Order: sequence, then structure tokens, then C-alpha cells
Amino acid sequence: MLSHGFLIGWAVLTTVPLLWAMVSSLKSDTEILSDPWGLPSSLRWDNFARAWSDAHIGRYFLNSAIVVTGALILTMLLGAMAAYVLARYRFRGNRFVYYAFVGGMMFPVFLALVPLFFVVRNLGLLGTLPGLILVYAAYSLPFTVFFLTAFYRTLPSSVAEAAMVDGCGHYGLFFRVMLPMARPGLVSVAIFNFLFQWNQYVLPIVLMQGEGAEKRWVLAQGLTALAVNEGYQGDYGALFAGMTIAMLPVLIGYVAFHRQVQSGLAAGQMR
Repeated sequence: MLSHGFLIGWAVLTTVPLLWAMVSSLKSDTEILSDPWGLPSSLRWDNFARAWSDAHIGRYFLNSAIVVTGALILTMLLGAMAAYVLARYRFRGNRFVYYAFVGGMMFPVFLALVPLFFVVRNLGLLGTLPGLILVYAAYSLPFTVFFLTAFYRTLPSSVAEAAMVDGCGHYGLFFRVMLPMARPGLVSVAIFNFLFQWNQYVLPIVLMQGEGAEKRWVLAQGLTALAVNEGYQGDYGALFAGMTIAMLPVLIGYVAFHRQVQSGLAAGQMR
């Protein structure tokens, strides 16, 4: 009863704010301010149109999609390869490299903001989407390697040995045999990385500097600017619509892959 009660309470705490934001996105400003918990008298879909065009949420959404897609592909490819080598091959320095990745998870991003700013600027990538993609991938790699290393260790060695006996090389073994077998773990860690990268705010604020950088803002920056700039005279319907647009990819992704996430987490805890 205690565990189920806790889970129900947690579900309510996480679900109610999402539903409230979605319902508010279909209300007028007057309804939001006078009756914040009530249902809309009529569905105002024009809030989404204003958010998408007038508040430039469409542009920010596209920037976020480009950055997260590029960073996720880079993170998963490099992370899967590094984790596979660390989990399945024994070589001098294996443990050192592994714990170096684990140590990266303990390093707060705030301590690296100033040197990171100068590094990205010296590379000529300040205020650019490729620069943000590389930084996102770098900060996602430690968790990816840590998670997938434990997952690769749970995969049966007999399959890999049989593939090698049949003439499969190391590259073929990884891409044709081990990578498909690791699909549940890959989906799980990809969901977590997607959440981290999609909702990132601090890194874009620091790295999206320079002339015309506002045209390359991501969703978190755009929503914050919309809320701050409009103040008490703001278009709250459009603001909630923008928040709903930002939340939808995350919700759709989890609903579509929640079984793989659960199976990947369960398999990753076996060691």
C-alpha cells in the first residue's frame, strides 16, 4: 500500500502540471487569470498559431530539433562504440578510461561555463548550432558510456564468439551483431539524453552569443524570452501554447518507447 500510494502521488505531481499547461493553452488570457483551474469556454487553437509565428516558437523548435538530432546521433554513436570496447575488451588502461567517463558525470556544468565559453569562441563556433551540438554531445557522453557499459556486459558472449568463428570482423561484430542486440539499452539512454538536451537552458544561454544569435535560440531560450519580455501584458495563451509545443516531443517519444525504456533499465540493473 505504501509503495503504490507513493507511485500514485508521484504520478499526480507530474501529470497535473502537464495537463494544466495543456488546458491553459486552449484558454483566453482572461480565463487564465480569472479562472486558472477551470475548463476553457471554447477551444482557442489560434493560441498555437500566434505562438508558432508571432512568438517565433516555430523557429526555436526547428533550432532545437536540429541541435538535439545532431547531438543525439553523435552521442549515441560515440557512446555506444566507447562503451562496447570498455565492456568487451581487456586492455591496459581500461579501468582508467572507464572511471574517467564516470568522473565526468560528477563534474558540474556550472564550473566549466567560463573556460567552455573561451574554448568554443576560439574554435569559431560561438553562437552557432554546430558548436552547441558538439557541447551537448560532450556532456552527454559520460552518462551514455556509464549506462551502456553495464548493459553490454549483460549480453551473451557466446553470440559474439559464434560470429567471430563465422568470420565476422570486429567492426562487423559491433555493427551487425552487438549493436542490434543492445537496442533496448540504446533506446533507454537515448530517451534520457533527449530529455537532457531538449530541456537544456544553461549551455545555450552561455554559448548563443553574438550578432544575430537570437535567430539560433533553442526552445528553452525562446520561451524564457517570451515570458520575460512580455511581463504583465503578456500573451499567456500563446505562452502556454509554446510550452505545450515544447513538451509534446518528449511526451510522444516516451509513449512510443516506454516499453524499451523499462526493459533497458531492467537489463542494465542486472550487473
